[in-house]
Amino acid sequence: MLTLLYLHGFRSSPQSAKARVTAQRVAAWNALRAQQGLAAVRWLCPQLPPSPREAMQLCLGLLGDTRGDALRLIGSSLGGFYATWLAHTLQARAALLNPAVNPARDLRSQIGQRTAWHDPALQFNFTAAHVDELHALEVGDLRAPVPEPQRYLVRIAQGDEVLDWREMAARYTGAQCTVLPGGDHGLSDYADHHLDIVLRWCLAPA
Repeated sequence: MLTLLYLHGFRSSPQSAKARVTAQRVAAWNALRAQQGLAAVRWLCPQLPPSPREAMQLCLGLLGDTRGDALRLIGSSLGGFYATWLAHTLQARAALLNPAVNPARDLRSQIGQRTAWHDPALQFNFTAAHVDELHALEVGDLRAPVPEPQRYLVRIAQGDEVLDWREMAARYTGAQCTVLPGGDHGLSDYADHHLDIVLRWCLAPA
């Protein structure tokens, strides 16, 4: 069975537009496979805790022994940073959407009490210890191209208002990387212009 794990970004959730439309498309894919007597894809999209260490422990716990060609990852923003660590650690393949390259640097300004985008009632405390945990998940030298770039499909919007597209493109040199003119951090055109490409990468045989 193939497992597909979606990792959302900072302050985001499984209720994000990209996560929901991906879940719907995977459900339709599974329905078609069931008609053909084929195994379903296991879809995982957990609410990630604010602690990066706990977030990765949660993912590893959900995955169990799943790794390598049995695993595909999709990561958006901070989730792209997490997906890079998991892909490197578990020798899997990942699709990254405007992936954070150096979140320990970028999120230091977010230390304090925060709310979730999709549920303002959900509050959490982001701490200096969490920043240190991000450092522990860095794969190689962040100023150099990511190791084993062939593992990654990367979609980068030049119009990203949160992250530097040049830094993303440099980090994923050698990957199947597309730099898109315009756009935004959330890839608001994801369903129409990116989802099919991402799922072909994730669901195609290794």
